[in-house]
Amino acid sequence: MPEQASASLLRALPSVDALLRTPEARALSGRLGAPHLTSLARAVTDELRGELLARDGDEGRAGDAPTRDALLAEAARRLARAARDEQARGLRRVVNATGVVLHTNLGRAPLSEAARSAVSRAAAGYCTLEYDLETGARGRRGARAEELLAELTGAEDALVVNNCAAAALLVLTALARGGEVIVSRGELVEIGGDFRVPDVMAQSGARMVEVGTTNRTRLSDYERAVGAETRLVARVHPSNYRIVGFTHAPALEELAELAHSRGLPLYEDAGSGALLDLAAQGLAGEPVIGESIARGADVVTFSGDKLLGAAQAGLVVGRREVVERLRRHSLYRALRADKLALAALEATLEAYRRGAALAEVPALRALAATREELEERARAFVGGLRERDGAGALRAEIVEGHSAVGGGSAPTTHPPTALVALAHSTLSADALEERLRRATPPVVARILDGRVVLDLRTVEESEEGELLDALASICET
Repeated sequence: MPEQASASLLRALPSVDALLRTPEARALSGRLGAPHLTSLARAVTDELRGELLARDGDEGRAGDAPTRDALLAEAARRLARAARDEQARGLRRVVNATGVVLHTNLGRAPLSEAARSAVSRAAAGYCTLEYDLETGARGRRGARAEELLAELTGAEDALVVNNCAAAALLVLTALARGGEVIVSRGELVEIGGDFRVPDVMAQSGARMVEVGTTNRTRLSDYERAVGAETRLVARVHPSNYRIVGFTHAPALEELAELAHSRGLPLYEDAGSGALLDLAAQGLAGEPVIGESIARGADVVTFSGDKLLGAAQAGLVVGRREVVERLRRHSLYRALRADKLALAALEATLEAYRRGAALAEVPALRALAATREELEERARAFVGGLRERDGAGALRAEIVEGHSAVGGGSAPTTHPPTALVALAHSTLSADALEERLRRATPPVVARILDGRVVLDLRTVEESEEGELLDALASICET
């Protein structure tokens, strides 16, 4: 009997060809292409076959068996869902309602309107990536961005690579391979994504010499460590890690004087880095790159997609002779930035040069927003939500909270904010948060004290309508 039941069920299973002739499959054909659509259809029918075979026994009675039409409709529904799930795994724009400004998982700094336009122009066709229009000869990749970086930081020269870890690797390889690099124990940090300073040094071929203790390192510790094999004195910004209390570290000027008196270059890995003093935005303690150059650093590396607010890039500024050594090194070619990152970087740096960065760069604008401004926006948003939620499915109120800088920047800075706290009449907080993630566009929020909370600090005003639409659609279901 079980074998007969299984045979009956399998006869009702639609063929791959029948599934491909359904309206759902035909609608997907142009987007997925015939070979991949066929592969998905085969996977769906295989899945159904396995489930039908598992129905042997009590559920295998003929009266309970699904019909051929029902199985075909179910297969078509699963095929459409499989296609949606595949698309969701790709890169998609999301509304960031978490309040984490430089959210690493969400792409860190959003680009300014000018940067987005520059990327679009560079991607639309050919561009002057390595071409000089004035001479008609080959130009230098990243030349304009590097000129702007040098001008804005007061450095003699600059170089752009594809990320900050690459910049550190290039500096250590070109300047210290086969020799020793002196660094404080308190700076041997691990940053998000398993980036460990000791590992990068080992990969570069430089030997690390640790000095001082975790919380206190004196200039004399560096002095005693300098030897015949020393190639570089390094200082590493601790990024998302802080030591507080009984601490000491030499000033950058002191390290510069020591290094230069021994004929050594001084390297600072500034991590997030900032081109402006952001103390007014609560970001005291973040290195200002121009100040590092003025205080004697020979080479400084920092990120392009964190506090600077552009695309992912590793930025190097410093003395011309040092930067030129990096540019000539064979590793540089493997680490070069592409045209899209350079286009975004150029446009963002132009805003800094015009003195318009605080107004135009989204990350800086978000960090500068006051709690009072955010509360005003939150109250207007809640009013709009109540107008859309006729059934009263969502309860919304404004509560006190804190945002975060993110991206390994300013870990002790938590700007005060006004959160929109949501509770649904039938959905749990987890279910509501999931519905928001599955909206179009997806909305990423937080759960706090059993409620979904939205922080408008990281929601552009132009995105508030989409956020309201997502919540309204949830209220209607």
